[in-house]
Formats: sequence, structure tokens, C-alpha cells
Amino acid sequence: MIAIAQIKTSAKNKELVTQLTRKFALGAENVIARIAIAYSLKSGIKFQPTEIKDAGGKEYSKSVLFGNLFPLYVAMMCAHYGIKDTDKDLPRYFKMHLDDGLERIAADVKDNPNLVGFDYLFDHIHEGLEEL
Repeated sequence: MIAIAQIKTSAKNKELVTQLTRKFALGAENVIARIAIAYSLKSGIKFQPTEIKDAGGKEYSKSVLFGNLFPLYVAMMCAHYGIKDTDKDLPRYFKMHLDDGLERIAADVKDNPNLVGFDYLFDHIHEGLEEL
């Protein structure tokens, strides 16, 4: 498995992490980051490694971002891209999906500022389970 030391959001998304964490009352900011990655993957979008944005934002260590779920996230990313867990671009994919997911969630909030955190998250989890 490839070594991942740290992943950073884009500078633009640094504030989104804080805003969305507060909006959804999630506690630690790594929770919204985990949700953002999964939400982006669920969208089906696939990035090219060269599409990476700046890395001037919120920084997460591997252990903070993924906790003990790192192998699960690696498996999801590898399945999504059809790559091995040794692929050199794996950290880039995580960063791109983190940024994309944050932007997607922020757009949802902007379109519906009265969203309630639990309802929003439950609806999206439910949709994802229906697709299985």
C-alpha cells in the first residue's frame, strides 16, 4: 500500500471545512472531510492526476483524516479508478475528491440554506444504500 503522509485541501476550501463542520454540528473537522471524499466518489466523477488544485488549505495527517478506516477508503478509491493500492497517484486522488466533495456539499447548502445536518446526511446515505 502506498504511503500517504498528509493531505491538504485547497486554500479556497480551508474555510469550507470549518463552515460545513459548524453547519452540520459534526464536532471534529475530519468528519466532514471523510464525508466529502465519499460524497465525491458517489458522484462518479473521475479526475486526472494533473487536475489537482493548490494545497494551501486545511492539512490532515493520514491517521486524523481516515482513522482506522484507511484501508476501506483505499479500497474504495482503487475500485473507483481501477488502480492498485501502490499507485503513485493515490494521494492526489484523495486530495481531489476531498476538494470536490467539500465544494459539492457547499453548493447543496448554498442552494438550500435551511438544510438540517442530520436530514441532509441521512438522505444521502439512504440514496447511496439504494444504489447498492
